[in-house]
Amino acid sequence: MSQDPVSVIVVSRGRPDALRRCLLGLSQQFYSNFEVVVVADPEGIAAVKQSDFADPTKLLEFDEANISAARNLGLAHAAGELVAFVDDDAVPEPTWLTNLVAPFEADPDVKAAGGFVRGRNGISFQWKAQSVDATGATEDLAVDDVRPSVLYPTARRAIKTEGTNMAFRRETLAEIGGFDPAFHYFLDETDLNLRLAAQGHATAIVPLAEVHHGYLPNATRRANRAPTDLFQIGASLAVFLRKHCPADRHQEVLRDITVMQRKRALHHLQNGTLEPRDVRRLLSGLAKGYEAGQSRPIGALPRIARSADGLRPFPSRAGSTIAVIAGRQWNAKRLRHQARDLVKRGQTVSLFLFSPTALFHKVRFHEDGYWEQAGGIFGRSERKQPLFRMTSFAARLKGEKSRVAEQRRLFEV
Repeated sequence: MSQDPVSVIVVSRGRPDALRRCLLGLSQQFYSNFEVVVVADPEGIAAVKQSDFADPTKLLEFDEANISAARNLGLAHAAGELVAFVDDDAVPEPTWLTNLVAPFEADPDVKAAGGFVRGRNGISFQWKAQSVDATGATEDLAVDDVRPSVLYPTARRAIKTEGTNMAFRRETLAEIGGFDPAFHYFLDETDLNLRLAAQGHATAIVPLAEVHHGYLPNATRRANRAPTDLFQIGASLAVFLRKHCPADRHQEVLRDITVMQRKRALHHLQNGTLEPRDVRRLLSGLAKGYEAGQSRPIGALPRIARSADGLRPFPSRAGSTIAVIAGRQWNAKRLRHQARDLVKRGQTVSLFLFSPTALFHKVRFHEDGYWEQAGGIFGRSERKQPLFRMTSFAARLKGEKSRVAEQRRLFEV
C-alpha cells in the first residue's frame, strides 16, 4: 500500500540539544514517506546544521516567540498531504507516524488526529483523550486504549488535540488559515480545535501513536515546571474568550483561571520552588496579559498557500531490524555500548536494565539513539501496579516487552 506523504513540523526555540534528540527520534520512524520541517531560532538552526540531519531537513529560521506564527511558516513550506506536529522536547515512538496517519487513509472524513502522550518517566500518560468547550474547559473522553476512535464534535464541545502530538490534512488546515498568530503561546491548538469543530470535522484519537514529552524549561517555566511568567497565558485567554465564549461569562472564566494559577503558584511556594514575591508577580502578569489580549487583533485568517518546495525525504528505519538487549543494572555500561553499536548498524534497539530491587521503572530515549528502560525486577512500571511483585528476570522482561511491543514492533523478536 502506498503511503501518504507527510510533513512533520517541529518548532524549536532555545533548546538546541532537545531539537537534535527529537530529530534522532524522528529518523527512527518506520514510516518512510515523510519530510521534516524545522522552524527554529538561530541557535536551533546552527545545531541542526552541525548534525547528521542538516541536508534532509527543511530549515526555516524564525526568531520570534510566537508558536502559531512559527507553525504557519512550517505549514507554508510543507509539501505533504498530511502535516504532523511534535514539540522539540518530545520524542515519538518508532510507529508514531504509521499509527497517526492510518485513520486519514482509512476514512476521508477524518481531518485531524491526535495520539497519546507519555510524561517524564516515559510510562505514565500526560494526556490521552479530551474534549473542550468554548471556555477552554476540558473533559476526559473514554476511548479504546489500542484501536483508533473517530470522534465528531457536538454543538458544545470540540475534540481536543495536543500540540506535541497531532496531525491534520494539509489542505483543511491551510484553508482555515492554520493557527491564529494572536495566540503566541497557550490555547493555540484549542482555538484550532474549535474552528475545525465549527465545520463539523471528525478527529481521530490514536492511542498507539505515542510521543514521550519531557516538559523542558522554556520562557514561561523552569525545569521543575515552576511558572516564571503568566503574561502570555493571560493574553491568550483573553483572545480565546473573545473569539469563542459568550461575553457574560468572561469574568467568571478569568476568575477560575486566576484561582487555578494561584493554587499552582502556592503549590510551588510550598515546595520551595517559588518565593512569596513570585506569586504576586505571576498573578500580576496574568492580569496584565489578559488586559493586553483585549486589544490583540482577531478576525478571518487568510488561506496559507503551498510553497513550491517539493517533499524532501527524511531518513527512516522502514524495514530495519528490531533488537532487544536485556541485562542486570551492574552490566549497564557494557550493554549500553552494545545498544549504541547496533543503532549505528541501522537497527532499532530497546534496552532493558533490571536491578534486584523494587525501584520504579523509567523509560528514556538515549542520546545515542536507543530506548532504555531501567528499574527493579520487583518494582512497578505502570503506576497502577502494586509497589512490589515477586517475579523472575525472564518473566519481568517478557511483561515489559509486551507492554511496548506494538509501539516498537517487539513482537518481531
